[in-house]
Amino acid sequence: MKYVLVTGGVVSGLGKGVTASSIGLLLKSCGLRVTSIKIDPYLNTDAGTMSPFEHGEVFVLDDGGEVDLDLGNYERFLDITLTRENNITTGKIYQSVIDKERKGDYLGKTVQVVPHITDEIQEWIERAAMIPVDGKEGPADVCVIELGGTIGDIESMPFIEALGQFSYRVGTGNFCLVHVSLVPVLSVVGEQKTKPTQHSVRGLRGLGLTPNILACRSTKALDDNVKEKLSQFCHVPAENIVTLYDVPNIWHIPLLLRDQKAHEAILKGLNLLGIAREPDLTEWTARTKNYDMLHDPVKIAMVGKYVGLTDSYLSVLKALLHASVHHRKKLVVEWVEASHLEDITAEEDPNTFKAAWNHLKGADGILVPGGFGDRGVQGKILAAKYARESNVPFLGICLGMQIAVIEYARSVLGLHNANSIEFDPKTSNPCVIFMPEGSKTHMGGTMRLGTRRTYLKVPDCKSAKLYGDATFVDERHRHRYEVNPDMISELEAAGMSFVGRDESGRRMEIVELPSHPFFIGVQFHPEFKSRPGKPSALFSGLIAASCGELDELLNKSSHVSKVVGSGISNGKATYNGHQNGSYFNALNGSLNGVCVNGNGVHH
Repeated sequence: MKYVLVTGGVVSGLGKGVTASSIGLLLKSCGLRVTSIKIDPYLNTDAGTMSPFEHGEVFVLDDGGEVDLDLGNYERFLDITLTRENNITTGKIYQSVIDKERKGDYLGKTVQVVPHITDEIQEWIERAAMIPVDGKEGPADVCVIELGGTIGDIESMPFIEALGQFSYRVGTGNFCLVHVSLVPVLSVVGEQKTKPTQHSVRGLRGLGLTPNILACRSTKALDDNVKEKLSQFCHVPAENIVTLYDVPNIWHIPLLLRDQKAHEAILKGLNLLGIAREPDLTEWTARTKNYDMLHDPVKIAMVGKYVGLTDSYLSVLKALLHASVHHRKKLVVEWVEASHLEDITAEEDPNTFKAAWNHLKGADGILVPGGFGDRGVQGKILAAKYARESNVPFLGICLGMQIAVIEYARSVLGLHNANSIEFDPKTSNPCVIFMPEGSKTHMGGTMRLGTRRTYLKVPDCKSAKLYGDATFVDERHRHRYEVNPDMISELEAAGMSFVGRDESGRRMEIVELPSHPFFIGVQFHPEFKSRPGKPSALFSGLIAASCGELDELLNKSSHVSKVVGSGISNGKATYNGHQNGSYFNALNGSLNGVCVNGNGVHH
């Protein structure tokens, strides 16, 4: 097994995640099998209990792991399926060591950071690196490891020490360190400054790690004299110093690395030069050029409560981008803070209220993503009501589906106090209830998580057609509330159609309004399986409906299946969650090249 470690210096937010993903893609294009590990030095066991405002979205894996959003980057770039073992946290390491100590595994030894914690880190890396993630048997050829945080952080010190020992243990030719650093340009003098990177590398070397390659973030390509200076002071060959300068479209990052021969430096450091082939990024290059030429806009209103931090909905944005590029449209996201649609905002801040409704009404389609808590719920209900009554394409995900059901019960069934137990535990008409198997005392890891099977009960519904006439689909979940099965007959009698259910038939997974051009709610999260060249079927449907191409897409999906099958059921293809299309990813979650509007802000 060969290992590539990606570290970061000077400041956080330089884009280590996308750099690591791009390196993995580059190595994969050289014919190597690649896996990834993300190390997060925080004490949380996983990302599941952290606020999106704190750490961005929680990405959910097939096995139910709630992990850092960078693992989503890895999965999308490399088209792999990672496990919870691929995300290492300080909490997991210490918990494992303490459990061993309680069992007596250390035979009376004094348990210390060195060697016990550092040994546990190294053993975890080796174990996780051996897990197949690409659907083939046996381990990968190369494992790309990203160390979160910045060199010098107190919380990452045990990991630095462990990785220093690890590099010595696996030996020269099996370990390559790529250090991502900042080369700022002072506007006063216009000169590229190397001192921050020099100090960062000096700190790294002082901790026992020597970089083989420097990946320098800057506003423009490094001058030759700057490279020579960095080479001299950082003890890195000039040909091993690459620039990750600002680009209009983040798809260019793997191409930047290839054009600067980063793969050759990595392969040389790993003794793989004679084994790997030249990188083949033909498809990626074509996709990048196609995206650069998109001009015809499709405008989607994203109605949520975390719109102040776009990383909170990173996978949703990626899925929208994949689908919009597939349909050759330039995605424009209108951010709508859900609470700004509510009457209380009209009283307190009429201008904000008016702007929010203008954004919503000016959109071609509306998406209500998942979330927790009651803030902004009324605004989301109003958005669903507007979409339903105005025949605007609508997609509700997780809470978005539950919102749509609540709105329908209130407006159509006349149950004005209909609500979710989450928001009103005493409601007399609970449309959404707490799942019986859930825990009311522990938050972490107690939701219905990971890939679950949904059976499509109505063969000619839009969802089934979008999924290529599949009889069931496997999608990822993350929820602790569900639509009340005791209200289904009443809702369906009033015109709602619950076309997708779990194996028991009592848990609702997909709801549609047959009388509406495109109104779909899903309990699962289809965005987590959107992949390069394979956008999620439901996101593709939303984009198609928003730009007037839904009928064409449904006919195409029904007659020429474009899905990736995972088996056969009743003679028809099953579906693993995505369609053919195109791919976009963002540097550290930023949205370069995407027009994102909201409340007067252009990102």
